[in-house]
Amino acid sequence: MKAKLEFPAGFVWGTSTAAYQIEGAVTEDGRGRSIWDTFCHTPGAVLHGDLGDIACDHYHRMAEDVGLMADLGLSSYRFSISWPRIQPQGSGQINQRGVDHYRRLVDLLRQQGIAPVATLYHWDLPQVLEDRGGWPERSTADRFADYAAVVAEAIEGVDRWITINEPWVAAHEGYTLGSHAPGRKDLRAGLAASHHLLLAHGRAVRRIREAQHDATPVGITLNLIPVLPATNREEDRLAAERVDGYHNRWYLDPLFRGSYPDDMQGLYENSTLLDFIDPADFAEIGAPIDFLGVNYYSRTAAQSLAASDGGDATELETTLGAATARRPELPVTAKGWPVEPAGLRDILVRLSKEYTSVPLYVTENGASYYDYVDPEGQVKDPERVAYLRDHIAATHQAIRDGADVRGYFCWSLLDNFEWDDGYSQRFGLVWVDYSTQRRIPKTSAHWYARIAQTNCLTTGGERDAS
Repeated sequence: MKAKLEFPAGFVWGTSTAAYQIEGAVTEDGRGRSIWDTFCHTPGAVLHGDLGDIACDHYHRMAEDVGLMADLGLSSYRFSISWPRIQPQGSGQINQRGVDHYRRLVDLLRQQGIAPVATLYHWDLPQVLEDRGGWPERSTADRFADYAAVVAEAIEGVDRWITINEPWVAAHEGYTLGSHAPGRKDLRAGLAASHHLLLAHGRAVRRIREAQHDATPVGITLNLIPVLPATNREEDRLAAERVDGYHNRWYLDPLFRGSYPDDMQGLYENSTLLDFIDPADFAEIGAPIDFLGVNYYSRTAAQSLAASDGGDATELETTLGAATARRPELPVTAKGWPVEPAGLRDILVRLSKEYTSVPLYVTENGASYYDYVDPEGQVKDPERVAYLRDHIAATHQAIRDGADVRGYFCWSLLDNFEWDDGYSQRFGLVWVDYSTQRRIPKTSAHWYARIAQTNCLTTGGERDAS
């Protein structure tokens, strides 16, 4: 049986990308080197030795890609601005050719009636700043605030500014686990990076507002993961609480409550782990924002480390006393992430009930699957259609349950360079042949276009969409 789920008038439908994942042109027009350029060229850092040097060649195919979005009837596009393309040395001199590139992008989007949403930082720290200590150093927050002011002053026509995308990933994957650039493995460095990323956000909010004269909304995007206990045992419940504290509350509490969670500060009782905190920082971190972006892909289940099935525990797992529990009963994406649409509803409602009344936007949600071009030249991806359908329905349920959700951005417009997974994971609505740069809209692109154009989701029957 089919049902129609209508979204509020003015609801925003878009897609998201990130500069390093699609642009290529890493040495053109004055762009400086980023930590991801260095990381990609480090043997063994990225699957198959893949590089982001060309990626989707979006830098040269920008007009074609905007045309794809226009054909889909999207109302907004979330992209990121490459810091080393604007400031090749991480500070000081502005690269005008980099500024002009993003001005052209904003103009093209506006001409097609697509609202530009610009993310200032999606993980491509200028290498020169990493050479000076990177995000574990307080000075990097100052350099970011300067960069934010430069961009806000130079680029007009942006509909919303997002300061930083997923500070947890930048800190955790980049500095604690080392699986992302710059590849460092140090819990203290990861915690310091997380703090300075939040401080950079707060300082950037103020600088953007000083530079802008039209009160363009400013926010931040967090990747939030609802955490469930693996069992109803008390030790697993406490483990899940600690994982939630590390992943979610460590970012939400300083943004909306003015401090880090007491339980997590107590957990990091070794003073050298938190000696980078100045109590005055929280007034800056908690600068009022106009909206919150939420990236959601899946839930996780936590269990007590003592109850886990062995293996060498990382420093982080030992500190948290928790490990991820396997859940073989759930379907997974090609990346191995469990598919749990209800988790998106849960996190949106939790935010509205426990943390903030600011509008929420789902700024990333999507899935990778084993896509291929069939003999007729089409890319049929019914699994992605089902994934998007169920998560959009969960977003609708969150709205019905009181969450003030104003928009949904699918990750991603294009298949692209997926960080340490290289080109092995395809998240796009549009297939990219990396050898020819040919674009083919998938079944999911045409399906999503109908949602965007009608502002309505029809549930039932989409698994056979064509």
